[in-house]
Amino acid sequence: MPLHRAIYVSDAVGGAATSLLILAEILGASERNNRRDGLSSVLMRHDGRFLQLIEGRRADVDRLMDRLRVDPRHENLRLLSDVAIPGRRFGDWPMILAELTSEGARMLDGDSLDRLSPARAEALLALGVEAAPVPA
Repeated sequence: MPLHRAIYVSDAVGGAATSLLILAEILGASERNNRRDGLSSVLMRHDGRFLQLIEGRRADVDRLMDRLRVDPRHENLRLLSDVAIPGRRFGDWPMILAELTSEGARMLDGDSLDRLSPARAEALLALGVEAAPVPA
């Protein structure tokens, strides 16, 4: 089955930028929906922006991107990468919250998430996933 990866950055709106409750709601709904749709995903929230990587079948990734474009919790969604991939980078986890690590902050070097190249965005998310408390 061919796989696809999309990486986007967007501006969080209102409480989505800072509220732990809203973030928990996003993570819970995303985990259920992604499990249903066979998607895996990594989400990072930093300085009022979301950075997300989504992997799965092309049609499922596109369907999720269409839903995200109209989600009122963020705006100005900018696609950083949209490519076919040979395999999943982060396994079959439906949703992982990636925190910005100190190494990730050094990688950002004062830049905002929307100024990342696709390669730097993926590397930043990988650092956050390595530090994430993901069940074994």
